[in-house]
Amino acid sequence: MTKKYKELIIKELQNREGEEEVIDLFNKTFMNDEARLETKDNTLILKLCEIDINKLINLSKKNDSDILKDVIDKIESIKSYGLNNGKRNYIDYNKERKVENRKQKEKKRGIYYYAQNHSFSKKNNEIPKDFENKIICGDSLEVLKKLPDNCIDLVFTSPPYNFGLDYSDNEDDHKWEKYFEQLFAIFDETIRVLKYGGRIIVNVQPLFSDYIPSHHIISKYFIDKKMIWKGEILWEKNNYNCKYTAWGSWKSPSSPYLKYTWEFLEIFSKGDLKHKGKKEDIDITDEEFKKYVIAKWSIAPERNMKEYGHPAMFPEKLVEQALKLFSYKNDIILDPFNGVGTTTAVAKKLNRRYLGIDISQKYCDIAKKRTEQTKIESKLLF
Repeated sequence: MTKKYKELIIKELQNREGEEEVIDLFNKTFMNDEARLETKDNTLILKLCEIDINKLINLSKKNDSDILKDVIDKIESIKSYGLNNGKRNYIDYNKERKVENRKQKEKKRGIYYYAQNHSFSKKNNEIPKDFENKIICGDSLEVLKKLPDNCIDLVFTSPPYNFGLDYSDNEDDHKWEKYFEQLFAIFDETIRVLKYGGRIIVNVQPLFSDYIPSHHIISKYFIDKKMIWKGEILWEKNNYNCKYTAWGSWKSPSSPYLKYTWEFLEIFSKGDLKHKGKKEDIDITDEEFKKYVIAKWSIAPERNMKEYGHPAMFPEKLVEQALKLFSYKNDIILDPFNGVGTTTAVAKKLNRRYLGIDISQKYCDIAKKRTEQTKIESKLLF
């Protein structure tokens, strides 16, 4: 079977003697099934299948050659490729099995059938200036009621497991009924204020020791509210410091307790999977996009919780990846359980507008100071 290549014209050759040495060096560095430099008449042609771009850049640094620089420039001009073991793949990386009449079949099958026949308005509104770039201390339910419909682009939050609960109450069934009742009342308001096409991202860790699958309970709530399930991201914390002792079972199938080193990001869209924005407000790079759409993010837990005086913080990197993948610059980001302000600080850093709400005055004071000290990132995309 003939090997497939993408053929690229690099340049017209001038000094053939010196250039032949560089061509030979390139072909010795990379295998035939990766990339080849060939000449046809006086034209240099790159046959490209896959390549380790960093390896090529290092080769160019060691050998000051215009040919290698031209090859790098030509490769970098190709914006679509796959990644495989550190190599960029340019052949059949996006090959999919063709489905005839895909749109018709999706319609007949009932794409996100559970979210059809919703009553969401498509008319989006601007957030009032009094709520833009603000951190507000108060009850989220009451604060959100002051906002107009459809004025928030993205919600990123992690609901605490203790708000509104009296843990001296031993009736756990009633305790958790009350918890989810109060949580969903707030989520009702977040759905209302979310723009048509906006996203809600909930970071949640199920209470495995209590056998409460909160990620499933919360997801069912949003589905029942006609929200579209956009996806689920596994946040792998690589935290293996769990004890091997278990409740009711050790080295026995009686009742083994499973260990978890990850949390979930449950993602829902309102009304439409597409969120509209300006092309110039996109700030995610090619490499970031290819990495982030793999729905398993290995990110270390927050290490500075003592510094901020908060017992359950998620890391800034988690918010940064979510905001870059699911929002545009200048979007309005809401966290109704803002805590010490991780969401709002990252939103400011990435040139998003923000609204953070928390009932704790202590946390709000920390969040305000933290957000004020955060510098806006200025990175140009090429």
